[in-house]
Amino acid sequence: MKRSLWFMAGASAGVYAAARARRAAEILTVDGLRDRVGAVIVGARLFRDEVAQGKAEAETDLRERITLGLDQRRELMAGTSPSLQTPTTTPHQEEGTS
Repeated sequence: MKRSLWFMAGASAGVYAAARARRAAEILTVDGLRDRVGAVIVGARLFRDEVAQGKAEAETDLRERITLGLDQRRELMAGTSPSLQTPTTTPHQEEGTS
């Protein structure tokens, strides 16, 4: 029983090592290197697109904030903001009591 267990462990380790060696040899071939370089290029393009999209979203958000701020400032400067307008008469004066 003990010998068969060690035999199976050795055989599986050999199969694993052979598979790893085959993968390592495949990586170092021209086709393997071409695939790796191609994957790096695709990853760089995806990263560039994500950065450009994030930049565009941030710019849009910033422009919206600036536009809202300018609109509010124009309202303040013109005195047309409803929150800043003071009533000309008080409720007591409208009713006729002081």
